Amino acid sequence: MTVAPLSWQELEALTDFQIDTINGPTNAQAQLRLFGHTEADVRVTLYRDNHAWCPYCQKIWLWLEEKQIPYRIKKVTMFCYGKKESWYKRLVPSGMLPAIELDGSLITESDYILIALERVFGPLEWGMEDPRVIPLRNLERILFRAWCSWLCYRTRSSREEQYNRDQFIKVVAAIEDVLSRTSGPYFLDKFSTVDVIFTPYVERMNASLYYYKGYSLREENPGFGAWFDAMESRPTYRGTQSDFHTHVHDLPPQMGGCWENGEPQMLVNKARVDRGPWAGLPDVTYPEPENSRAEALQRVIKHRQNIIKVNPASDKLFDEALRCALTRMMTGEVCTPPQGSDPALRYLRDRINVPRDMSIYAAKRLRQSLEETAALIGDRQGQAIPFNHRRDQDPANFARN
Repeated sequence: MTVAPLSWQELEALTDFQIDTINGPTNAQAQLRLFGHTEADVRVTLYRDNHAWCPYCQKIWLWLEEKQIPYRIKKVTMFCYGKKESWYKRLVPSGMLPAIELDGSLITESDYILIALERVFGPLEWGMEDPRVIPLRNLERILFRAWCSWLCYRTRSSREEQYNRDQFIKVVAAIEDVLSRTSGPYFLDKFSTVDVIFTPYVERMNASLYYYKGYSLREENPGFGAWFDAMESRPTYRGTQSDFHTHVHDLPPQMGGCWENGEPQMLVNKARVDRGPWAGLPDVTYPEPENSRAEALQRVIKHRQNIIKVNPASDKLFDEALRCALTRMMTGEVCTPPQGSDPALRYLRDRINVPRDMSIYAAKRLRQSLEETAALIGDRQGQAIPFNHRRDQDPANFARN
């Protein structure tokens, strides 16, 4: 039996989700973070991307959150998503992110930013220039290069593909050895700057290799598995954490391409990331919050006018279909959407961005409901996600909402 979709007013009554963006948990929506201080205490402005996706921005963002340094956030468009703001190009002619203003001085490049922050606010346990940290920083770069060699270059033979894989696994083994020699799950005996440095690209490696190569970094390496589990125990990391779907489709234009190996496990993994089910993917393992559905609903309601406006389907058609999906998500009841709306529902399914739009479990719940609702009437997919850019995610469509 199918039910009629709830009205927007009825849906609004089903969510009381709210978050204190200024003093509450780490979140992507904040424009000011105070941690109980006053605005007079703010000495730092962080310039980061609108999509809360830039890996180097994540590094600075996580460090500031861990140290609880009061700061302002000004959001800038990454080139592959849309036009770079002219005011930022005047400030930083290269347009590169991140940048900070610290006591009125502008600093760019993430390593230099961290060093400057440490000199003013102290290190996060061990600093960037500590003898214990420097070799681990170098190891992170070696891992990055091995990942790029395997992921971002077309191979001419299965032998070359295997060589690149073996070289990556060799570096991973060295890191597993480092992790095994500490008293806890982190790179040193306590959570520190080193973990912040490794976080952005290890998170993206975990996603991209699962999807493009059929290799699960988190599941196949006990040290990395324990490290991810420990990171997910930290609210700071949870607030910056993205999911597999967001990463694997945002990486190609940033990296100059990501190449599939076509192996059976890779094809299975790819289908699951793209079309579900999303529950149980090795992108997150901490228990799902009870309010994940309420969060997803609140975020859709907040942006519903623009979500409907940018969808390729007609506004009336998609409005009803979206309410059907949200009704299913919140009540569990089957709500059949109007005929012809299956591509429109999947267009939204594919463009939920974590953590810009919502946290990781909220996104999984919304994606699943959109897919299940679309499947009631057809198997047509939405417009394909671009490989060379992500202008379909232009933040200008949502900047004032």
